[in-house]
Amino acid sequence: MAKSALAPAATPVAPRAMRRHYVPHLTIKAWVGLSIIALFVIMAVFAPMIAPGNPNAETFLPDMPPSAANPLGTTALGQDVFRQVVWGARNSLLVSVVAGSLATFIAVLIGITAGFLGGWADRVLSFVITLFLVIPGLPLLIVLSSYVPSKGQGVIIFVLAITGWAWGARTLRSQVLSLRERDYVLHARLVGQPWYSIVFAEILPNMASLVVNNLLFAMIGSLLAAAGLDFLGLGNVSAVSWGTMLYWAQNNAALLNGLWWWFIPPGLAITLYGGGLALLNFSLDEITNPRLRKRVVKVHAE
Repeated sequence: MAKSALAPAATPVAPRAMRRHYVPHLTIKAWVGLSIIALFVIMAVFAPMIAPGNPNAETFLPDMPPSAANPLGTTALGQDVFRQVVWGARNSLLVSVVAGSLATFIAVLIGITAGFLGGWADRVLSFVITLFLVIPGLPLLIVLSSYVPSKGQGVIIFVLAITGWAWGARTLRSQVLSLRERDYVLHARLVGQPWYSIVFAEILPNMASLVVNNLLFAMIGSLLAAAGLDFLGLGNVSAVSWGTMLYWAQNNAALLNGLWWWFIPPGLAITLYGGGLALLNFSLDEITNPRLRKRVVKVHAE
């Protein structure tokens, strides 16, 4: 008798496999921060078109409140406050971006070197990082600025870059110490991948969000520090910036005389620009940190 051949039971297959993709999206904080930053960048780039003329020109009546001719009033010397705020964005943003970028570059260079090499190099660089961390930042800024004969934006940028890299270097070093023990880094070493390829192809891309985070905070710190130095008269007070506007307002007793339109606009500009950078930084944390980010679920059918 022939045996009946029984076909194996087929595994039931769903007609369509559902796959979920979590897509990060920009939050409201990110859009607000980007809008504020873009507004000030446009103001700085197109300052000659937005507020034409010399910002130091003394062509108006002094101590005039806001009016149609002078939207933000005039200073005690007859200068247009609106024109100074617009032109001051150029120097303030320049110092913030360049000094913050240089401080971040130094932090990345020292932090990665210390964490990746280890040994005596790590001990020496860690000592240097700790030394800069324990020195009070503001007194060091004041001392360096006081002893530099030249008073220009380049000197301020140099001083801020030298004094603002230590916190970022310490954070990046800790991250590198963790990343260098990962399996993909060990595999790259075993196959003979050169050190620069490991650093730029394996370690640095996994620290991109941390580097951007450090850059944004360095830009905020550089903005506030530069404004503080200018306010104390340690910068080039003849150059127009938001800090020098506060310096001249304080020297001419604007607060005592009730000239609120002289010191509130530059102070508000510093606050808004710094707040825009902070909002962008917080939103990037939400996007890159799985515990903080809000994710949009998209379902794709196959």
